[in-house]
Parts: sequence; C-alpha cells; structure tokens
Amino acid sequence: MRFLTRISIRLLLFNVLLVFLPAAGFFYLEVYEKELLEAQERAMVQQGRVAAAALSGPGEIEGATARDLLRRLEGRTESRLRIVDRQGHLLADSARLVPPREAPLAPRDRYGAFRSSAEPEPPGARESPLYRFGAWLYRMVGRLSRPFAPPEPPRDTEKVYTPGGPILGPEVQAALAGRYGATIRPTAGQRSVTLYSAIPVRSGDQVAGAVLVSQSTYRILLALYDVRLDVFRVVLASVVAAAVLSLLVSATIARPLRQLRDQASEVVDRRGRLRGRFRGSRRRDEIGDLARALEELTGRLERHLRFIESFASDVSHELKNPLASIRTATEMLGEVEDPADRKRFLEIAWREVARMEHLLSSVREISRIDALLEAEPAAPVDLRELLATVLDSFRLRMGDGLRIELRASAAPVHTVASPDRLAQVFTNLLDNAAGFSPPGGEVTVELYTTADASVAVISDRGPGIPEEHRERIFDRFFTWRPDEPQARDGHTGLGLAIVKAIVEGYGGTVSAENRPGGGARFVVRLPLAT
Repeated sequence: MRFLTRISIRLLLFNVLLVFLPAAGFFYLEVYEKELLEAQERAMVQQGRVAAAALSGPGEIEGATARDLLRRLEGRTESRLRIVDRQGHLLADSARLVPPREAPLAPRDRYGAFRSSAEPEPPGARESPLYRFGAWLYRMVGRLSRPFAPPEPPRDTEKVYTPGGPILGPEVQAALAGRYGATIRPTAGQRSVTLYSAIPVRSGDQVAGAVLVSQSTYRILLALYDVRLDVFRVVLASVVAAAVLSLLVSATIARPLRQLRDQASEVVDRRGRLRGRFRGSRRRDEIGDLARALEELTGRLERHLRFIESFASDVSHELKNPLASIRTATEMLGEVEDPADRKRFLEIAWREVARMEHLLSSVREISRIDALLEAEPAAPVDLRELLATVLDSFRLRMGDGLRIELRASAAPVHTVASPDRLAQVFTNLLDNAAGFSPPGGEVTVELYTTADASVAVISDRGPGIPEEHRERIFDRFFTWRPDEPQARDGHTGLGLAIVKAIVEGYGGTVSAENRPGGGARFVVRLPLAT
C-alpha cells in the first residue's frame, strides 16, 4: 500500500487511466462494423430492387432478358446478382457474364478500386507485427475477463448453392413467397462472411422469380483491420506519452519533495535541537513556495531560539549582581557588631531583594508578552481616546513638574489591539520621556495617520540619544542614564524592550531618533483597523 501511495505511482496510474479513452475506440468498432453491414445491406437491397423492377412485367422471366440486363450493368455493381425463376432455377449470374478482370468479386485495393490480378496483393494490416501483438493482447484480456465463457462454435464453410442445382436457400424461398429474404453465411476460405438478400420479381399479382444479391464483407473486414491497427497505434502512443509524462512530472514534483523530506530530517537532531535550516528554492511553482516558506519558518525559529538563549543568558547575568550584593551583605552581618553597620547591610540586602523582585516581574512580563500576546483578546481601539486617557493619568501622577501636550485631529484613529497592552506601550514611553526631561520640561504626543498606518510620536526635551546607543536602546537590560549614578538600582532596562515586543506583536514598528533642536523622539506605527 505504501508503494501505491507514492505520488509518482499515482501520477502514472492516473495518466495510464487516461489511455483508456482512446482504447474505448475498440468498443466502438463493434458499432462501426454493424453500421457498415447495415449500409452494405441497404446498398444490396437497392441494387436488387432496381433489377427486380427492371424484370417485372407480364409473364415469366426470360433467361435472355435476365442475361441481357446483367450484361448492360457491365460490372458497375459491387455485388453478385443472380436471377432465378419461380422454381429456383438459375437464369443469369453476373459473375459468369462479366469478364473476370471487371467482375465485382475481382481483387480491389483498400479504397475499393479494382486491382489487376497481375499486381501483387499488398500486405494487409492483419499481417503487421504490431497488429498481431494487439490481437494477442486483446485475446488475453478477453480470457481474463471471460474465463468461463463457452468456446465459439467452428465456422461453417459449406457451400449452400452447388453448381447445376436449384437455388432454394431460406432467403430465396422467402422471396419466392413474396417476402424479402436475407441471411448471412461464412465465406469459404476467408475470415469474412457473405450477406445474401433476395427480392421478389412480380408479374402482376404473382411472383415470377427472385433476384439474389450477395456480397462478401471482406472489404469491411480489411477496413476494420486498418482501423484496429490505427486505434492500437494511438493507444500505444498514449501509453508511451503517459509514461514519459509521469516520469517528467515525478521528476519535477516527487524528487523536490524527497529533498524537502531529507532536509527536514537534518534540521533537528535526536534531542530536538535545531541544527540546520531548509534551503530555499528558485522554482516558481507551489513547491518552490513551500521550500521558501519552510526556509523562512526555520529562520524565524532559529532567531526565536537565539532570543530565548540570549534572554536566559541576560537574565542570569542581571541576577548575578544583586545576588552578589546580597551575599556580601549577609556575610558582613555575621562579622560586624555595630548596630549602625548591621542596619546599613540589612538595607543593602533589602534593596537588592526589591531590585530582584522588580527584575523578575519585568522578565515575567516580557516572557508573557512573547508567548501569549497573540492569544489575548483584541478589538478596535480608538488611539486618540486611549492617549487622552493615558495622558490624564500620567499628568495626575507627575503633577506640575512636567508639561504634556497632545496634538491630534478630532477624527478617531482605530487600530486592532488590546487596550491594556497599548496603554502599557504609551505609559512606558512617557515614563522614559519623563525620566530624561529636565524639571519643568515638556513632552509632546502627536497622533496622525498615513495611507495604511496610524503614527504616534512621543518627543521630549532631554539630552537625546548618543549615536553609539541608538541601536541598543530597545535591547533587553540596556540602561543609559549618565545623570543617575545609581540608575541600575531603579531601572531594569526592560521598559523599551516591552514596548518593542508589544508593538511588533500587533504588526507595527517602533523606532527612536533625535529630535531637531534637542531631545529624543519615539515613533510608533500601528496598522489601521479595516
């Protein structure tokens, strides 16, 4: 079953199945043969009726009249015509009256034209090796499909009409009785059959004789041989085309998929660690799209794993300093006796413990954002209304020591996000702006829209961002406050990292730049709600 589920095998089976469409022509051959036989019989009947009409008249049929009629035909008919009286005695026979060179039963080519007896008979389609192979294959299929069918009876090649005797076959007897008579008999020495049609010749209300028309189906059989051979050629060509097409398709589909499977087995090791990545493809089809998507997927996974590893390393590094301070302070507590010194070391230990709690809280928050932001409920948020609410709360907290101004149009600006997370973004940015603003300084918040994004700009009048730190201010645990020697005690360096994680989680971007005239400016771009 695994062999049959392979794409290349299924493609081959599907393409070979299409070959049965031209192979259905073999089944149509039976209908085609019946139509040819009916057409031949109609032509024979028409010839017999013409002859019977010419012989109709008062009295008996004269032999001289019958022979004269057939001589005037001069072999123009393709059938053999025999005229008999009411007792079945032969009066005239076209095969005896017309010269052999022009006789209706003289050899003809595949198109029905007379062929000279001196010319060699052309090789028939039935003698072709391809035809013999197709016939053998057809017989094998027939035996498999009909294993219990009785054998066909042998052909009867006995001559019904012997020279010199009366012609009183069933079809002739029916014609002499005033009815149309017809029968089919095997042709002696051939694989074909001979059609017989008998038409009564009337003399008033009486039957004066009959016209017997006979013609072999040998020409029809030759035409069928040619058609069978042509159909078999089409079937073989279709099988070859299907096989070649299947090989080409399997080479362009199955092989690239196997390569992707091999690459997938090399991406991770037995312990599940990422050891490589998918290699992209230049193909322009769906498999190329899949290869490039897998390459991008493994790239993003690799970056995420590096983020986790570096984040764990950074957290470990940040925890070392307070732990070292706590360890030193507790060791000194066991060595000093002065109450003032003991109190000072206890305060150091409590301060470092509080710093660790704040640090772990921030670490837990950024980990929660990274893991669960997409699972949090999101809804359309009016950024103008949200910023107004955040700024009112911030003004109450800061008092009169800082001026905050909001510049926004009256029209609402919507984006899809969690209101609490966006409030956290703008609160962190305002805290950062307030921390760098001088006493009595000013923080400006602008809100506007572009063709496909909402833009919020938070500007301060602080010292700005040094060029060597512009690429690092969104890094985790990075803090630069030259005017605060103990800046590490109150800041974890995760505020702007949290801002970046939230904004990028909602498909936006955040950037920092220096403001013309002094100060820093943070630009937050979020996609507009549709």
